[in-house]
Amino acid sequence: MPADRSVDLNADLGEEVTDDAALIAVVTSANVACGFHAGTPAIMRACCAEAARRGVVVGAQVSYRDRENFGRVARDVEPDVLRDQVAEQVGLLAEIAAGEGTRVSYLKPHGALYHRVTDDDGQARAVLAGSGALPVLGFPGSRLLALASAAGRTTYDEGFPDRGYADGRLIERRRPGALLEDADEIAAQAVRLAPTVASLCVHGDSPGAVARARAVRRALEEASYRVVAFVG
Repeated sequence: MPADRSVDLNADLGEEVTDDAALIAVVTSANVACGFHAGTPAIMRACCAEAARRGVVVGAQVSYRDRENFGRVARDVEPDVLRDQVAEQVGLLAEIAAGEGTRVSYLKPHGALYHRVTDDDGQARAVLAGSGALPVLGFPGSRLLALASAAGRTTYDEGFPDRGYADGRLIERRRPGALLEDADEIAAQAVRLAPTVASLCVHGDSPGAVARARAVRRALEEASYRVVAFVG
C-alpha cells in the first residue's frame, strides 16, 4: 500500500446527543465541544479520558456562544470578543485534556462559525487569534485555512461523507439533499472524498452516528486506506 494512502476519521463529540465512548472507539480524532454550543466540563473530561485511553487525538471544537441553537445560527460577534471566546474555549479544554493525560492538538470551528470563516476574513482572523498556534482543520479553500497557512500554521482539509455537496460547497442544512442518511451512501461518499482531504468528518449529532461511523471506517479499510490521525 502506498505510504500516502491514509486518511483521518474525525467526529464531533461531547455534544450530549450520542454515545461518545462508542464513537471514540471508531474514529482517530475527536472534535470535543468546548461548552459554547454544547458540552460541560464533566463531559469534556470524560471524552478526553476515553480519547487518551484509546490513543485518539483531541481537537477543540469552538463555536459561537449559542447553546439554544446548537451553534448553528450565524452571529455578528465583534472580532475581539470572538477572539476571547475562542481563547476561553481552547483554554478550558486544554486544561481538562492535560488533567486526563492528553492535549489539544488542533482547532476546528463548529456549525455556523465553521461556515462563516469559510468566507469572512474578520471572523477567521479572530478565530486564529484566539487559538494560538494550533493546527487548523477546515473546509477546503476556506479563508480560515488560507489565513492560517499564510501565518505559518499547519492546515488540514476536511470532507463530509454524510453531507450533500453542490458546486464544491456543502448544501445548507435546511435545504433538500443536505443530509445523507443511508449508511451505504455515506460510506461510498467517504471513499470518493478520501483522496482529496486529510480528514473525514462523521457527525455525532444523529441517532445512527456510531453505525454510520463504523460503516465509513469499514469502507475505507476495504478500499485499502489506513485510518490514522492527521496530527501527532
